[in-house]
Amino acid sequence: MVGESARIGIFGGTFDPIHRGHLEAAETVFRTLRLDRLLLVVANEPWQKEGTRSVTPAEDRYAMVEAATEGRTGLEPSRIEIDRGGPSYTVDTVNELHRQDPSSQLIVVIGADVVADLPTWKDEPVLRQNATLAVVDRPGVEVVEPPAGWQTVRVPVEPFDVSSTELRARLEVGLPVDGLIPDPVIRCIRLRGLYATGR
Repeated sequence: MVGESARIGIFGGTFDPIHRGHLEAAETVFRTLRLDRLLLVVANEPWQKEGTRSVTPAEDRYAMVEAATEGRTGLEPSRIEIDRGGPSYTVDTVNELHRQDPSSQLIVVIGADVVADLPTWKDEPVLRQNATLAVVDRPGVEVVEPPAGWQTVRVPVEPFDVSSTELRARLEVGLPVDGLIPDPVIRCIRLRGLYATGR
């Protein structure tokens, strides 16, 4: 309707690779919070993983997210952080989206396992003034309250306890990932020759 502000979810991640758990969480948040759009924002340089492991090139990770979201209503791959370049900080993405649409309501989607790390995020006080936090409950993760000042909503999702780390390990030794990674993403991985050291 005219005059209503768009409700936009921001689900950022390395997505190395994107898997069924990411998509089920994204779709649950989209439906539960009645969002207009949910952006799966592919990190260009994920600062949290810097120096801990090699990360698949951003364009390959974006291609996997693009394949995963095809035909899924409301879910959109976003290359906003890739196009900006450099390390990816959520506050910069929120600021950029606000500049594009000052009337929008922005909802940052994170897993419950990330809540304790929020004080380490760049310009966290600025971020909490400009966005709502949607916390996706993760199996086996203790509930931690976000820092004071956040407007927060919790979104329970069905458990999915296979991580991208485990999926990379399976792919690297040629083990099947059917049912864990969507078929279009598996095709994208094979086409681009990703995670294929064990084949």
